[in-house]
Amino acid sequence: MNAIEIKGLCKNYGDFSLDRLNLTLPGGCVMGLVGENGAGKTTTIKLILGLIHKDAGTVKILGRDNSVELELTKEDIGVVLDEIGMTGCLTAGQIDRIMALTYKRWNSEQFFSYLDKLSVPENKQFREMSRGTKMKLGIAVALSHGAKLLILDEATGGLDPVVRDEVISLFSDFTRAEDHAILMSSHIVSDLEKLCDYIAFLHKGRLLLCEEKDRLYEEYGIIRCPVDTLESLDPAAVVGKKLGPYGAEAIVRRGEVPSGIQISPIDIEELFIFMVKEAG
Repeated sequence: MNAIEIKGLCKNYGDFSLDRLNLTLPGGCVMGLVGENGAGKTTTIKLILGLIHKDAGTVKILGRDNSVELELTKEDIGVVLDEIGMTGCLTAGQIDRIMALTYKRWNSEQFFSYLDKLSVPENKQFREMSRGTKMKLGIAVALSHGAKLLILDEATGGLDPVVRDEVISLFSDFTRAEDHAILMSSHIVSDLEKLCDYIAFLHKGRLLLCEEKDRLYEEYGIIRCPVDTLESLDPAAVVGKKLGPYGAEAIVRRGEVPSGIQISPIDIEELFIFMVKEAG
């Protein structure tokens, strides 16, 4: 079963539109949403969660239509948004007691284990915590009620590199279960490269590309060459290019480049930047 199925999803704000988004996250997989500020990542996540009304299209979560069965699905979704919505006066210990009344499968032992692992104080009020600590608390909550799907919006933001690595390991452990999946947006593309099976590029409300991460590495590469060499290539081979006084740099489709031209590996961030510049 697919964890998320999005078909023809639209949302119009006047100055911004999410335009006919189609996206499928298979069960047991992790998908990374990549996009610049204002690309539509948070809008997409809010539409999935039913926090805002869609103008058109359908969203299914774990096989259920989110417009009619979201209440049945909430037990199975762990959510960490960019802003953690906790009451400022609460401590982690008090949050544990509230969550035990909120989720049928709440696991206090697991929650406090995550707090210890992530160095989150039990007795400090939420309002007194740093942004990074608030984020770690939100992650501990999302992982402690038996969720099958995690939806994460900039969940590694505000964390130092050592803690980010620990959190990525926790997410990786979560997806070892075949019926678990993660949808994750992040500006830290290196985190997505470590964790994700699929990468989706959003730009100005449109989906530029959605593909298996390993296929992206296989299909695309980067070349650095004289301008005339670049101009001799089939235009269909060139995804994006950058011309300079000393030559050219281009993202290419490996299978359409002659064998005599050296192609270097590309990372996801480079590919996204080039595709955005070409899309305009």
